[in-house]
Amino acid sequence: MKQLEMADTLLDWYDRHARDLPWRVSPQDRKAGISPDPYQIWMSEIMLQQTTVAAVKSYFERFTALWPTVTALANAEDERVLGEWAGLGYYARARNLLKCARVIRDEHGGVFPKTREGLLSLPGVGPYTAAAIASIAFDLPETVVDGNVERVTSRLFRLETPLPAAKPELTALAQTLTPNERPGDYAQAIMDLGATICSPKSPACGICPWMAFCAACKVGDQARFPLKTPKKPKPTRHGHAYVARTTRGEWVLETRPEKGLLGGMLGWPGTDWREAHPKAAPFEGAWIEVGEVRHTFTHFHLILTVHRADQVEGALEVYALRGQNAFRASDLPTVMRKAFDLAHSTFTTDPVASDANQEA
Repeated sequence: MKQLEMADTLLDWYDRHARDLPWRVSPQDRKAGISPDPYQIWMSEIMLQQTTVAAVKSYFERFTALWPTVTALANAEDERVLGEWAGLGYYARARNLLKCARVIRDEHGGVFPKTREGLLSLPGVGPYTAAAIASIAFDLPETVVDGNVERVTSRLFRLETPLPAAKPELTALAQTLTPNERPGDYAQAIMDLGATICSPKSPACGICPWMAFCAACKVGDQARFPLKTPKKPKPTRHGHAYVARTTRGEWVLETRPEKGLLGGMLGWPGTDWREAHPKAAPFEGAWIEVGEVRHTFTHFHLILTVHRADQVEGALEVYALRGQNAFRASDLPTVMRKAFDLAHSTFTTDPVASDANQEA
């Protein structure tokens, strides 16, 4: 059958050209009986959602060094995990990471479920992630469809339906190609193919193992695919952030609400983010407006006006106060780090400020 020939051809290519990734067991080691660690596959898949492999590698290596098992992660302090996640973006993933680890510890004895259905019952694990873990970690014939697989499949079949409407159709087509033999290696192979050869622009068709099977390549319009529905322009929202230190040299922060953007993360007190928002200082202080920082989220652009105040005092018990030894600017989400960097440069230099900046 054509599908079996295609799978064998791709797996032969993967055996020679598989990427070396810190969470991956090589095809040679896998053939020798070494199985992937489900914890590492899960961790990598959560981190890779809407993030590049290059950005994820250092985070993955740090997380698995700090918390080498799912139980170790489940026992970690929320603030420490969220701090280590800072800069990776999409912070709901970090909160779900902890929720999922604790469910596995408390309800599954620290062992990952070995079926797609069992994996889907875990917090933060959707159809794609469940299929990826089931396939890669447990070698089950589940179909894994990420952006790379969508691109490869759309070109193979020259699918004229634009994304995102094409997703169900692309998944159904990809399922027709998923083999029962070595499905875990096959899932990684087709993702590698999209990442290294069947790239978004200027695909290297001349060295593609599937060139002879590709409908778009035969016509010569492979760069057209996948077709995409034009995105609406992102709106711009505005807000204010207030960076302050107390008379004792403590930074005045707050823990953001669990739900919503940057949920559960440390940040500077401030206003909501709307299309227009007036100033609203959260507490008394000699506030100075120091400028603006800009940041882009998935669905909108943000312009944040930054204010700073030194030597504040008063009823600050509702805030998270951090002294020089307990504060690392690197623990803040990116937009809050930008606000800190801007405000910090305007503070009078003193031991507290210098130490905090060095720790960051």
